[in-house]
Amino acid sequence: MKKFFERLTEKRILVSDGAWGTELFKCGLRAGECPELWNEQNKEEVFAIAKSYIDAGSDIISTNSFGGSPVKLSHYNLQSKAYELNKTAAEISRQAAGDKLVMGSVGPTGKFLMSGDISSDELIESFSIQVNALLDGGVDAILLETFYDIDEVECAVKAVRNFPEVPLICSFTYDRNAIGEYRTMMGSTPKDVLKAMITLGVDVIGVNCGSGYHNMIDLVKELRDYSHNIPILVQPNAGLPETIEGKIVYSETPDVISDSVKRFLSIGVNIIGGCCGTTPEHIKIIRNTVDKFLSNQ
Repeated sequence: MKKFFERLTEKRILVSDGAWGTELFKCGLRAGECPELWNEQNKEEVFAIAKSYIDAGSDIISTNSFGGSPVKLSHYNLQSKAYELNKTAAEISRQAAGDKLVMGSVGPTGKFLMSGDISSDELIESFSIQVNALLDGGVDAILLETFYDIDEVECAVKAVRNFPEVPLICSFTYDRNAIGEYRTMMGSTPKDVLKAMITLGVDVIGVNCGSGYHNMIDLVKELRDYSHNIPILVQPNAGLPETIEGKIVYSETPDVISDSVKRFLSIGVNIIGGCCGTTPEHIKIIRNTVDKFLSNQ
């Protein structure tokens, strides 16, 4: 597990991967199908996505396991296969990564503690099964991504800490309100989140999804202004999706994001990639921009 920290210290800025969901849809995943089941039934396609990001220049890739917790998989009556599907997801990305890093993707369950949908113990147990499988499959770090509820993240962090010394990245998603303030869906500010994550001992704080690279610059600056020390991961969407001639299109094409990536690097991000709508072509742009930035330091 020291490999993650050593690589981050050595390289200073790591390039992560891009979208998984939108790439799976390009390969034939249908709405309403379980993406994690592809780890078992369509291994070659999942491997190809992971390898495409490595070939594009990623230093670190994630796994096709975002919805792989037993709680989330219960929507497809696949909760009994949680360990197997997550372990296979990790093994696929591990094979594609070679000597590069792999972070195990863990997403929210969609259940809310405050409404009594689920208990803390149930969440911890569910996340523990998923994390254990990802670690057994060979990941170098755990990525809690696209979270919006600090309470749920606290349960996920407790699950990860059952496995000592595992590098932990925790990424939240925010929207900007009418007066320009960033808030999670549960109403937490970036400062609220940052303070909570530091208290929980998270190793890297992240932001992902959102409405695009350009619209995330102020949010990342806000986080960096609150803390000059904690590493920051940034993985924005490629803009907002639009439906054009029956196809979903994202506005921030690879050639559009370069200036925003430069801004992120000047702010002081440590890991940068993409979320929904981003492709290996976006990662190539990010790779080139990071390399030029580092060569001028």
